[in-house]
Amino acid sequence: MPVFDHPEFDHHQRIVFGSDEASGLRAIIAIHDTTRGPALGGLRIFPYASDAEALTDVLRLSRGMSYKSALADLPLGGGKAVIIADPRRHKTPELLRAMGRLVDSLGGAYITAEDSGSGEDDMRLIAEATEHVGGLPRHGQASGDPSPFTAWGVYCALRSAVRHRLGRDDLTGLRVAVQGVGHVGAHLARHLHAAGARLVLTDVDTAALAHLAEELGAETVAPGAIVDAEVDVFAPCALGAALSAEVVERLQATVVCGAANNQLATPEMAQRLQARGILYTPDYVANAGGVIEIAWQRRDDYSREAVMAHIEGIGATLGEIFARAEREGQSPAIVADDLARERFRPAG
Repeated sequence: MPVFDHPEFDHHQRIVFGSDEASGLRAIIAIHDTTRGPALGGLRIFPYASDAEALTDVLRLSRGMSYKSALADLPLGGGKAVIIADPRRHKTPELLRAMGRLVDSLGGAYITAEDSGSGEDDMRLIAEATEHVGGLPRHGQASGDPSPFTAWGVYCALRSAVRHRLGRDDLTGLRVAVQGVGHVGAHLARHLHAAGARLVLTDVDTAALAHLAEELGAETVAPGAIVDAEVDVFAPCALGAALSAEVVERLQATVVCGAANNQLATPEMAQRLQARGILYTPDYVANAGGVIEIAWQRRDDYSREAVMAHIEGIGATLGEIFARAEREGQSPAIVADDLARERFRPAG
């Protein structure tokens, strides 16, 4: 399985393959860059079809974390971990403790946290084997779940994108399609509903979808139909690569802003969106709220007010990115990448 010649390899500093026969653990940890500090990134547990597919995912996700931390102005680098397993069938305490030992073997170079397929209870088990865990309750919090903070950051990002593309601050009557109503997507939908937006929702979990739609008085559609919804904003909040060539051509929205990581199926999709007059909000800028909160949890001067102010700064950062992209005739994705690299790969 090629690593250094892999299309998603981006000067990653370290890639670790770990296994544990007793627990069945098969995992990969990728550390992309630690210029700004230790690599922070969540643990994704997913039944990948192959080791190669898992490697592609962890390389992309870890790279995105470096960019995310840089543009969120955090003293952290980027990393990610994946376990090749079905979280509903194969996740056991023994497997999670084995993952903790693997994380611990890196001596603090990588800090793990929850992600798709892993939750706060899983982080508690991992923390039995390593101290290098983020997203657990501290400072009197009832929960360490970063999802509400991620959702609030995406909401702030969406307001910034709507302001730039549609010239409006008021979201009343704005039509938004939310693809995926898991932890982050559901929180985002509630924020949008409270602001007066009209929602179109979808999810593969039909029970969760129906419950949230009833709560918010939202319209629902089948997962495959969400991209055809006549809306102003499309918010991808499920797994990555949602913006394929076919989807970009079908989109009815004029703004894309969501919580999912790695939304562009290929980098070329940024130019396709721009050519269609669709404003793309770089995902790793929009969804940085949870990482910001986890970073603050590591500080002794933690303050919820300071955390929320830092997260709300996502809107201002995007305002600068959108303005520069417009001046230079570039996609916001390209401008964001350039700005991030300037911060974690300074000249010289």
